[in-house]
Amino acid sequence: MKRRVLGYYDYTVVLTYCGMLSAFYGILCAIGQNFGMSVVCLMIAGGCDMFDGAVASTKDRTKSEKRFGIQIDSLSDLISFGILPAIFVYMISERNAIAGGIAALFALCALIRLAYFNVLEEERQNETTERRKTFLGVPVTTIAILLPIVYMVYDYRVCQNARCFTILLLVLGIGFLSPVEIKKPGMVGKLCLLLIGLFEAVGMFLFMGWDVI
Repeated sequence: MKRRVLGYYDYTVVLTYCGMLSAFYGILCAIGQNFGMSVVCLMIAGGCDMFDGAVASTKDRTKSEKRFGIQIDSLSDLISFGILPAIFVYMISERNAIAGGIAALFALCALIRLAYFNVLEEERQNETTERRKTFLGVPVTTIAILLPIVYMVYDYRVCQNARCFTILLLVLGIGFLSPVEIKKPGMVGKLCLLLIGLFEAVGMFLFMGWDVI
């Protein structure tokens, strides 16, 4: 049967799409040097990614729909947690060449990790229907928790050097490709991460003011 529009469209991918659109707007904000709003967009993308898997699990999907979900989620993650942070750090570092090089390597590490994850996940789903219990390597979504913290430290003048951002990308980039097993957070873990994100949001709006956006 001929398709009119390519892709699979149902409620299971709505959060993934919202996260990607938020990240894209965050990229535009970073280019426009509205760094506070860019960080907010990154946090929103992280929140969307945290629960899109839970939403997808509520629907019985075909094998093709599941494979599409794996691909679309990783492609969205590359934009949200690879490209957005890289451009953010390059711009906040005043387009420094070294910062740009590290940002490029960070994005490359995120790309490799996500592609490798896709391979492992498709193999795993062909062998079992059980949910994944561990991550191999540091998840790329970690940047959505750590970058806002570093940004607040930078904005409060605790660390006045933009090198703190390049160091963060360098460390996380290495973590993305490190073959370490990390337990996947359950619902309690996700709620804890969500609370951390809420505290970060409150910290940004209360202490940095509404001009953050």
